[in-house]
Amino acid sequence: MPSRKILTIEASGIGLACIAGLVFKCPVVFAKKSKTKNIDGSLYKTTVESFTHGNIYDVIVSRDYLLPTDRVLLIDDFLANGAALDGLCDLVEQSGATCVGAGIAVEKCFQPGGARLRERGLRIESLARVAAMYDDGTLEFAE
Repeated sequence: MPSRKILTIEASGIGLACIAGLVFKCPVVFAKKSKTKNIDGSLYKTTVESFTHGNIYDVIVSRDYLLPTDRVLLIDDFLANGAALDGLCDLVEQSGATCVGAGIAVEKCFQPGGARLRERGLRIESLARVAAMYDDGTLEFAE
């Protein structure tokens, strides 16, 4: 029987994902940036480039937490170039699960990630869509 799950990347997406998990009454899985003692056995692994931090890191999820019968909603705080969502989509694909879409707190529409992922067929819903950020600290929001 299909199971609904939410998937995010540690650390800043976890709070949003947990609130969504409470609302949708489903478990939250978070991809970790390093292997810890509580992750045994085989893993799904992908590489993600962080726009915010300017580095590349491996992201892992235990195979115990993503199953082929799962329907997975991706949750993250920011969407810029889309590398984090690319990585989460890759983990879902590796597991054989179905990605049903993504929920984002703030999407930077002036960067290519959202448009590229939507063209690929990923449904993305954002709470705020920023069209431009100016040197004086002001923002322009997208319609």
